[in-house]
Amino acid sequence: MTKKSIHKLSSDERKDAQRRTTPGVAVVYEAIRREAEAVLERPNAALFWSGLAAGLSIGFSFLSQALLQTSLPDTAWQSLVSKLGYSVGFVIVILGRQQLFTENTLTPVLQVLKKKTLTSLKDTLRLWGVVLSANLIGTLAFALILATTEIIDSSNTPALKSIALHALHGDYWNTLLRAIYAGWMIALMVWLLPVAENSRLVVIVIITYMVSVAGFPHIIAGSSEVFYALATGIVSPGIAIGEFFIPTLIGNTIGGVLLVSAINYAQLAPYEK
Repeated sequence: MTKKSIHKLSSDERKDAQRRTTPGVAVVYEAIRREAEAVLERPNAALFWSGLAAGLSIGFSFLSQALLQTSLPDTAWQSLVSKLGYSVGFVIVILGRQQLFTENTLTPVLQVLKKKTLTSLKDTLRLWGVVLSANLIGTLAFALILATTEIIDSSNTPALKSIALHALHGDYWNTLLRAIYAGWMIALMVWLLPVAENSRLVVIVIITYMVSVAGFPHIIAGSSEVFYALATGIVSPGIAIGEFFIPTLIGNTIGGVLLVSAINYAQLAPYEK
């Protein structure tokens, strides 16, 4: 091909090419870091109510799965379809801009890694404490409503109990390992969202559906199920705490902070002054 045969781009074509270029990792990082700045500046009351809303909303992941499981025939593919319900709560939370603990294993941590100050670390720990507490209060309230009222037809009770028990099917170390993968995938989802644009819904559904199909425990979505199991007396507090809450919280945090935040930040650290 000679130089004469190469098409010279017009000004509009160059702008169009630039628009179609996938943003680099630095752009993604900066978009998430700026969001972290805004979140870390929010007062505790605002974080609490947003976290409470997220805890209540994520309960629909539990309920939607049960409704689908009850409605579908008992076949080999039933589980694959019913697990799509797991994505419902995440769609509400993320598109509704509500604060979810596992999202915050990425967003504010990038700010901590950049600033490297005690203040930014304290702000992140404050954010984690408020949001996690509010999330769990929300999931507890959602589970208690399901367990103590007739808001949902009783025909769904077997499905609710089955899903709740499934959240507790591993021992401590198995749950912790699987929770690392859950935290990893949810934080990756948050990393992908700034460049997803009109495909945000697709990204949320695909990632959270895979978390559900793989059986990776999520501290907030899973707590709705475990609180329901506690409220209905099908599991003891000791098992719930020792085999779900503690290992899942540790695993989700490790997966988000180390496998996403730290590794993605490491790509950019050499270029920082």
